[in-house]
Amino acid sequence: MKKVLLEMPIPEEGVRLLQQEVEVIGPITDHARVIEIMRDGVHGLIVSSSLPVTEALMRSAPTLEAVGRPGVGVDNIDLAGATAQGVIAVYTPDAPTESTAEHAVALIMALAKDVRSGDAAIRRAGWAGRRGLVGVELMGKTLGIVGLGRIGGRVAEICGRGLHMKVIAYDPYILPERAAALDVTLRPTLESVLREADVVTLHTPLNDETRGMIGAAQLAMMRPSAFLINTSRGPVVDEEALLAALRARRIRGAGIDVYAQEPIPFPHPLLELDNVVVTPHIASGTADGLLKMGVTVAEEMLAALRGDKPRFMANPEVWERPRRVARR
Repeated sequence: MKKVLLEMPIPEEGVRLLQQEVEVIGPITDHARVIEIMRDGVHGLIVSSSLPVTEALMRSAPTLEAVGRPGVGVDNIDLAGATAQGVIAVYTPDAPTESTAEHAVALIMALAKDVRSGDAAIRRAGWAGRRGLVGVELMGKTLGIVGLGRIGGRVAEICGRGLHMKVIAYDPYILPERAAALDVTLRPTLESVLREADVVTLHTPLNDETRGMIGAAQLAMMRPSAFLINTSRGPVVDEEALLAALRARRIRGAGIDVYAQEPIPFPHPLLELDNVVVTPHIASGTADGLLKMGVTVAEEMLAALRGDKPRFMANPEVWERPRRVARR
């Protein structure tokens, strides 16, 4: 019987699905122990974002056939290295869509309605704390989406059709037909979105093109009254530049769920600012989202280990190359 090692817990429904066909080991969160076990007969590995799955690691695991990532981000997996080693990388791009999109909208609403300041004020001073708290009405305001994929598209639907915001987007890989179906106006450049939007929300993968794409120059393009939302990946934003912009009130505020370093060091300068709403990388972490991710990654892992073609491969080119397991 083949073996699948869990580096992270997944919902029991996903575990039971795996156990129908493979032996499940873990969850084991000690990375040194994970690497040690992988050298000895592990065929599948399901990982969180915290374990770097390098080509060297995969090479050290001679029986490894597939790596699974519950979620849409696979930046911690060396995809070129996986393909070179004949290892299939599966993920769950559809599963976290709703939860992450709703979380992004929750951050937008929390900032616009001054929820953090209002909560702190009433706890500190009672009803008198409401003086000076003035929120923003979102109807008619412009939402700028960077990355109009599954999550960005769902945010567009909620904010455009639900809150009646004007929605614009920058995404050089999206067809105009998709944008039109979402009632979104595409802009030709990132700069045009940053300059026009009252709220900018980031929904891009982390890669060489997007790493640091929001830096000091880009933040300077934003309106002083604008909010920045990041539920994508921390390194998409230059955190030091964001801190400087928030401290100087060059933008009104930010809603942040992801960070340059995770777990975020504590204490951290971002946590000291009153114009930031922060959450600990939990955008996709609803009961519903976790269940979808756990079941989907189990299904995709089992397909790969059977020799069937998975629906969601992060490195689809591996299917046309020699792999560590032959097709059935």
